[in-house]
Amino acid sequence: MMIIAFAWPIGSQIMRALQTLIIYVTPFLIIGIAVRLLMKRKGVDLSDVQAEAGPNRKARKVFLLGAWRNER
Repeated sequence: MMIIAFAWPIGSQIMRALQTLIIYVTPFLIIGIAVRLLMKRKGVDLSDVQAEAGPNRKARKVFLLGAWRNER
């Protein structure tokens, strides 16, 4: 049994890859920009948000975007 791959032209494959990239990445960019604009409008900084956790909060390990990091 022989498996036949689609014989799309190279330009078509590149456009399809770009289309897939745009479909998956664009929502994250839009959400990130919207959050940044809302924080700027409200006058809130990331340090303000972290300060709300209080001084007694202990450091912990969190998984973010495929990597483990220590949160203070």
